[in-house]
Amino acid sequence: MSDQAVLHVKGRVLVGADDVRDELWVVGGRISYERPGARDIRTVEGWALPGLVDAHCHVGLDAHGPVPDDVSEKQALTDREAGTLLIRDAGSPSDTRWIDDRADLPKIIRAGRHIARTRRYIRNYAYEIEPEDLVAYVAQEARRGDGWVKLVGDWIDRETGDLGACWPREAVAAAIAEAHRLGARVTAHCFAEDSLRDLVEAGIDCVEHATGLTEETIPLFASRGVAIVPTLVNIATFPQLAAGGEAKFPRWSAHMRALHERRYDTVRAAYDAGVPVYVGTDAGGSLAHGLVAGEVAELVTAGIPPVEALSATTWGARRWLGRPGLDEGAPADLVVYEGDPRADVRVLAAPRRVVLNGRVVG
Repeated sequence: MSDQAVLHVKGRVLVGADDVRDELWVVGGRISYERPGARDIRTVEGWALPGLVDAHCHVGLDAHGPVPDDVSEKQALTDREAGTLLIRDAGSPSDTRWIDDRADLPKIIRAGRHIARTRRYIRNYAYEIEPEDLVAYVAQEARRGDGWVKLVGDWIDRETGDLGACWPREAVAAAIAEAHRLGARVTAHCFAEDSLRDLVEAGIDCVEHATGLTEETIPLFASRGVAIVPTLVNIATFPQLAAGGEAKFPRWSAHMRALHERRYDTVRAAYDAGVPVYVGTDAGGSLAHGLVAGEVAELVTAGIPPVEALSATTWGARRWLGRPGLDEGAPADLVVYEGDPRADVRVLAAPRRVVLNGRVVG
């Protein structure tokens, strides 16, 4: 499409779950609901949604650590082809700022690099530090990121042979306060139960995975408005991980299996209690990119109503991250589908057209 061409999207435009319009135009890369006086018009028909959000994704990272730029590019393109046009990068050791200069790649909101306890996370991923340095590293990543900081809240403790909290409560409280002072929100990787209360009462904004939520901590999350990003497509790998660690860490393996077995009940109980739930895949570690449709389907399997699961990757997720949807004058980042995704979220797996910054890119 030339710079002068206008894109006409017609059919059903899902500005919101209940705000459905017949058409929109893309003029100069931005959305308009007024018909322009243009002759060069390209038409796309179908069901249009705001570009999907993957709120837990890692561009620039694989199972072994940072990757070259060409691999990062392939990761971002894979997400784009799946309809993911906005990524909250939940920790990466690679500098991916060059992606911001590429109008054909998804927009990224970065959380800097993971901050973990010494020898308590995956090698080559994180800054590995001790509690006395946590505030300084959080301040550093708050300044480097795009309004988020990522902590590793728990990991296997080799002395106990099981998952354990990584940080004393006083350390995380001071660190979260410093991030907030600098205008950043804080999230944390948490599989187990015992780190959650301290993190929430310290003022954390979000928890990743959150498989350790219980009937005691779910009301605390709900009352504080702390969001969760369950990453169920990642939690599906727990049995395989448990099998691999069975001989050396049997307690950890049993714990991981138990967290996996109750994963759907955990997510549904959190949703029913009013905890905000958003879509994230955890792509870029050991998981492939482009799994956003599968994660939405997993939320539905957990018992979240389809429209709410859809909102968790579209309207609601964009509001939470402070980015526009299909608003007048907003950048034209949208995905067009064959059928109504509110009726069947599985249509997300087959985008008909992907439009990024007003250009049809897929």
